[in-house]
Amino acid sequence: MRLEDLRKNDGAEIVADIEKELRYISGIIKQKGREILSNYTITPPQFVALQWLFEEGDMTIGELSNKMYLAFSTTTDLVDRMEKNKLVMRVKDPNDRRVVRIHLLEEGGRIIEEVIKKRQAYLQEVLRNYSVEEVIALKNNLTRLHQDMREE
Repeated sequence: MRLEDLRKNDGAEIVADIEKELRYISGIIKQKGREILSNYTITPPQFVALQWLFEEGDMTIGELSNKMYLAFSTTTDLVDRMEKNKLVMRVKDPNDRRVVRIHLLEEGGRIIEEVIKKRQAYLQEVLRNYSVEEVIALKNNLTRLHQDMREE
């Protein structure tokens, strides 16, 4: 049976419940991430910036601003502080010397890897009472939901 096969109210209630649970889960993960970050010398916005650079590679301040939904000037200040702390560095684009890219340095990458591993350990602990089948089904459903949302 598909969701649209349910009575309209039942389908709407289920979707509302899913949205609420995802919102709560996101909030808990964000809070746990902040607790983990409190042991490091970076702020949550710096973590988000480093994570984008870790996952996507070098990018301009404009590109990073767009990814983070921040003003260009705010992102510039963020990068200035991260550069001062030797987490990133500005490098000239070899194809266009007018373009400056933000490059993740080893220390920035190390912090991201450590924090992500700690977040994954937290999630693994939460999932400890789930069966392997339940964990795989959860992963598959979340992957599908993410792909469908990206295609929208």
